[in-house]
Amino acid sequence: MMKIRNIAVIAHVDHGKTTLVDGLLKQSGTLNERRDFGERVMDSNDIEKERGITILSKNTAIYYDVYKINIIDTPGHSDFGGEVERVLKMVDGVLLLVDAQEGVMPQTKFVVKKALSLGLKPIVVVNKIDKPAAEPDRVVDEVFDLFINLGATDEQLDFPVLYAAARDGYAKYDLTDENVDLKPLFETIVSHVPSPSGSEDAPLQMQAFTLDYDNYVGRMAVARIFNGKVKKGQSVLLLKKNGEAVNGRITKLIGFKGLERIEIDEAVCGDIIAFAGFETIDIGDTVADMEYPEPLEALHIEEPTLSVYLSVNDSPLSGTEGKYVTATKLKDRLVKEARTNIAMRFEEIGEGKFKVSGRGELQICILAENLRREGYEFSISRPQVIVKEEKGKHLEPFELLVVDVPDEFVGTVIEKLGRRKAEMVTIMPMGNGRTRIEFEIPSRGLIGYRSEFLTDTKGEGIMNSSFLEYREFKGVPYKRGNGAMVSMANGEAAGYALYNLQERGKLFVKPGDKVYTGMVIGEHSRNGDIDVNPIKGKKLTNVRAAGSDDAIKLVPPVEMTLEKALEWIEEDELVEVTPESIRIRKRYLDISERKRMARK
Repeated sequence: MMKIRNIAVIAHVDHGKTTLVDGLLKQSGTLNERRDFGERVMDSNDIEKERGITILSKNTAIYYDVYKINIIDTPGHSDFGGEVERVLKMVDGVLLLVDAQEGVMPQTKFVVKKALSLGLKPIVVVNKIDKPAAEPDRVVDEVFDLFINLGATDEQLDFPVLYAAARDGYAKYDLTDENVDLKPLFETIVSHVPSPSGSEDAPLQMQAFTLDYDNYVGRMAVARIFNGKVKKGQSVLLLKKNGEAVNGRITKLIGFKGLERIEIDEAVCGDIIAFAGFETIDIGDTVADMEYPEPLEALHIEEPTLSVYLSVNDSPLSGTEGKYVTATKLKDRLVKEARTNIAMRFEEIGEGKFKVSGRGELQICILAENLRREGYEFSISRPQVIVKEEKGKHLEPFELLVVDVPDEFVGTVIEKLGRRKAEMVTIMPMGNGRTRIEFEIPSRGLIGYRSEFLTDTKGEGIMNSSFLEYREFKGVPYKRGNGAMVSMANGEAAGYALYNLQERGKLFVKPGDKVYTGMVIGEHSRNGDIDVNPIKGKKLTNVRAAGSDDAIKLVPPVEMTLEKALEWIEEDELVEVTPESIRIRKRYLDISERKRMARK
């Protein structure tokens, strides 16, 4: 009989949790030895691989001795906080991974707080002890202090500690032990994580916590069985959150082994499985026994705080670079996204225009980046915060922002955030020339700040934010200080024209780039927009002037990524996104129409 253990791996971005799960998979013999899976096998999506972050929580099962250990790898970014919270409700223990040099980071706090409040007992793994500047003992003290601050119980404070280097595949109980393998970690998981509660003989109760979609069987749900057992072909009741009950049958039952999904005939209480059979299933719904339908407590899903408008690309260059350019294609793709991504909502608001709401800029950027890679063309507006009305008051979302900066930049950061209506809560010297500052700031104030922050701290600052609560509106938001340089001609940008324009501001285009009327080609060095002609060539005469025909020298243009562009634009501008380019444009391309709208 297999014994089951369910754990989630939680950590700050880039502290090595995905690498650790890889090591566990390989050393337990669960992965097929002969196949080369590459690095970080759990990050399956291209963007996850490039950015080195986990976006979607994923599960895997490892077989060790007589134990089946279900491991869920969680995202570390607070934009995906909805994912983390649901996952923690499905497990009986957590593996908290902390970098031996960086120590406890703000994002760790966010996840640990949720884990402790659910009564989970953590196993602490101090990872990357092979770093030259590692201080494992200091880090263990930091974790202990964090637990006390977050109100941990005595039982939770009595946590086991392991020291590891996941990349090299070893863990040990004591720093003086030899570096062998991950066996100490397997042993600790088995002895420290409680076995799942619930009874195999009770009526069936299982709850969906992640959705998936398969072209052959339709909508699938990944669920944990809290009571009873489930068989393929069994008739069951789906209990929706709104109290509705739907009759149905389990058409397919899937178990996890390593990274593979295998069809199984039955599963028992405590296990994590995937199943198909209900097109209308949502996250948090309970699947129960026909005779004794008892719903489980619904899962709380974080509300979206930001929204953007996506619309069909209607610029003069539309359809020249993408595969899917129509409203129907865009709508179908958003419907598909909404099926599995529950932290995101979308609604159609007119011909070819959609309002998409999510948990943060990062989440929206990742959706746009996925669409673009799949061949879609569209335009996207500046992110706006979602404002609530309560008792006649305007409420807006606030975030807790934590920044780690080198000491010499503290003044600049405090001043810039002050302009964005942030209030400083604490300031703490971290030693080694760095300071950590916590602010409470309206979510609006953070839009467009990330790239400015990196410039101000010469790339050495670290910032993280997590949603706090809705509070009273704080007055007019921060606006971009500089105007835009707007093209007044269609064609290709000419080197000579750009050379003459570069003293008026920073350019976003280089010679040979396609431009059109109403497209933003740079940032003006002053307030207010300016209309310019980037395609004007040099008037040629047959007289040669000494010295004036030398090669023109152009400053390299500012590379506009999707994130940078979304942070930079104002209300009257859009980002045009295609598989090949990211352009910034005015919402109204025609100059006279722009002036008329500005008067309104």
